[in-house]
Amino acid sequence: MSVDSGSQFRPLIELDQGWEYISSMFAKLKRILEGLPEPQFSSVEYMTLYTTVYNMCTQKPPHNYSQQLYDKYRAALEDYVTTTVLPSVNEKHGELMLQELVKRWTNYKIMIRWLSNCFNFLDRFFIPRRSLPSLNDVGITCFRDSVYRKVQVNARVTVIGLIDSERVGEQIDRALVKNVIDLFVGIGMGRMDAYEEDFEAHMLRHAGEYYSRKAASWLLEDFCPDFLVKAEECLRRERDRVSHYLHSSSELKLVEKVQHELFEPLAEILKQKVSFEVKSLVQQAEYTASNETSDRSSGMLEQVLVTNIIELHDKHMAYFNDCSIKNHVFHKALREAFDVFCNKAVSGYSSAQLLATFCENILKKGGSQKLSDEAIEVMLDKVVKFLTYISDKDLFAEFYRKKLARRLLFDPSADKEHEKSILTKMKQQCGGQFTSKMEGMVTDLTLARENQTSFEEYLCNSPNVDPGIDFTITVLTTGFWPSYKTCDLSLPAEMVKCVEVFKGFYERKTKCRKITWIYSLGTCNIIGKFELKEIELVVSTYQGALLLLFNSMDRLSYSEILSKLNLTHEAAIRVLHSLSCAKYKILIKEPDTKTISPNDSFEFNYKFTDRMRRIKIPLPPVEERKEVIQDVEKERRYAIDAAIVRIMKSRKVLEHQQLVTECVEQLRHKFKPDIRAIKKQIEGLIIRDYLERDKEDRNLFKYLA
Repeated sequence: MSVDSGSQFRPLIELDQGWEYISSMFAKLKRILEGLPEPQFSSVEYMTLYTTVYNMCTQKPPHNYSQQLYDKYRAALEDYVTTTVLPSVNEKHGELMLQELVKRWTNYKIMIRWLSNCFNFLDRFFIPRRSLPSLNDVGITCFRDSVYRKVQVNARVTVIGLIDSERVGEQIDRALVKNVIDLFVGIGMGRMDAYEEDFEAHMLRHAGEYYSRKAASWLLEDFCPDFLVKAEECLRRERDRVSHYLHSSSELKLVEKVQHELFEPLAEILKQKVSFEVKSLVQQAEYTASNETSDRSSGMLEQVLVTNIIELHDKHMAYFNDCSIKNHVFHKALREAFDVFCNKAVSGYSSAQLLATFCENILKKGGSQKLSDEAIEVMLDKVVKFLTYISDKDLFAEFYRKKLARRLLFDPSADKEHEKSILTKMKQQCGGQFTSKMEGMVTDLTLARENQTSFEEYLCNSPNVDPGIDFTITVLTTGFWPSYKTCDLSLPAEMVKCVEVFKGFYERKTKCRKITWIYSLGTCNIIGKFELKEIELVVSTYQGALLLLFNSMDRLSYSEILSKLNLTHEAAIRVLHSLSCAKYKILIKEPDTKTISPNDSFEFNYKFTDRMRRIKIPLPPVEERKEVIQDVEKERRYAIDAAIVRIMKSRKVLEHQQLVTECVEQLRHKFKPDIRAIKKQIEGLIIRDYLERDKEDRNLFKYLA
């Protein structure tokens, strides 16, 4: 042994000499790990080995053997795994192979950890300077290339087989499976590629196939309740497997895979079953409505159909609410099934109209069922939840607003708390914009009552002002309430005076607002002096104005009535029919027929009588459906225009199909816009110079500021 010139006291260690000693220590380590009779390393042996490596790496060139030791370290490990580890694993099969693999992997990790400590100088100085893989990474790479890649398929198949055995109720060695899974994870050296590609993907596919077969067999025996109980138990067990031996990152993927295989077939059958039940209910309701009079057909439809549909929805939702499974697949299936009813006309009535009519029936003191306050709240909750299935929410809102206006103005028995409650529920479900006008209507009535109180105080404080009759006025805000047809009715003198008095009061209160009188919404109480007795008649303003004409004239022709009241032909027919052809014949019509014609003449029926002292004479109902639909279509055109302009203002240039798609996306929470309507509005905006087509590409639009 020569002396290193760089150190007076350190002997020079040649490569072969040093490696011979290191190899002897390596051989002793292998014998210890193999369980052969061999004494443990003494501290002197350990320090001698460490010092030998240190000295060989710190000698001056050409005697610095850092690179050679690094290469020999790799070669020694490759030789060990090839000649010792791989043969011992290959000669065994099944669980014994897994046990041997886990044993060899555990011993191998001990070996590379012990050697890395002895070769620590390489890891601390030589490897970082040369940007080489660490000693630990070199060791794992050797095992991966020489052992793992040759046995991982058999290991995976065996582990998946054990998992399948556990699924059918057999006991397995969970600790063994966990150790094998740890090998798949550890071999990736901090990355999950090996685990995910070599094991997890195959395990998920196999689990999917297993539960697909289970779902098919269960569906032959059970439907929702029992099926869901079994599915819930399966999901619990799969989560338990993840917690005991699979990697935690697999839980979400495994649960989603199991849910997909179990729930997709059930959801499809559920969709078919519910669709059939809904279709049957629709057919039954149509048959029931067809046997009723036309005046009651809509009411029968909403009572029979909506009630049954909600009960059906509750029944199927109860299946999923009673268990812990909350899966979007079932809700999607229910939505698609209930779309049959929610977005299809039934006997000419849209589901939006039927649902609005149903709400009105419930809000009128519990409807025909006379529900309690608690039951009304529960039913309103169900109605609002069911509203999510309806695409044309704007149509429902308009029908509901029309009916809400009637309840607020003409039904003093309507419960204002329930009205506010359902508006709050709809606001939470559909947003503040959906209910803003309805909430404004409720607020308007409170302000109107305050306004009436101020008017009464004004009359008390102004003795010279006398309206002549008891007079109540309700001032409404135009933007909140539905649109009503206005008519410049020629009021009788008795009514003109009170109107002028209120105008004087209101003009003193505010000069910035204009009053438009909606006589079609007014009511009045008139004392009819008949031969047998006086009867109080509760009539509309139109009816009252017409009856007051007979105070000065005994007989009036149809044309004279039109001239004196300035009525339209349609309004005159409704009013005259209600007073001369309906239940209460206050007027005598000549000729005595059931229809009104321009050649008719009318006179007051002094011989009319009734057992009641006070009677209400309603006007014939007006079919408002067509008018509501027209109003909604008009509002939709405005909404489409606004959406297109918003999109183009932000994008400046956009292709036709993309513009249509974004427009549909913006409006889908209100209604499902028709593609043809969007195209029509685009053409209209081009004509009005909001947009223009690109001269070279006709499918490209540009925004004009």
